[in-house]
Amino acid sequence: QVQLVESGGGLVQAGGSLRLSCAASGFILDFAAIGWIRQAPGKEREGVSCISMSDGSTYEADSVKGRFIISRDIAKNTVYLQMNSLKPEDTAVYYCAADRLYYSTAHTMCVTADRRDFGSWGQGTQVTVSS
Repeated sequence: QVQLVESGGGLVQAGGSLRLSCAASGFILDFAAIGWIRQAPGKEREGVSCISMSDGSTYEADSVKGRFIISRDIAKNTVYLQMNSLKPEDTAVYYCAADRLYYSTAHTMCVTADRRDFGSWGQGTQVTVSS
């Protein structure tokens, strides 16, 4: 089974930036989509940003649109999340997940992230934004 390893989380002041990385032990093109899912204490899981492996199309949740950018490096089997203009409400554990459902897309993966088990998850990385 492909393993996903996240890195890049940390503590940052509001308005700052962080870049998360998700490195896969196998080929990311074997998946339909890969995404970043976050969970804050007391809140539901949220699909933040996802990317389709077939064509590189992306989806961003309204809460992060215009601030977060997802990208991929196929040669490195890595997916990135550039987070800019961070807000205290972005504080959460961020997980990288990979969706094998063959017809899944970036949009499908992210909007169903609150109720699906994608099968492949990273260990999570904490992002804390101070005010």
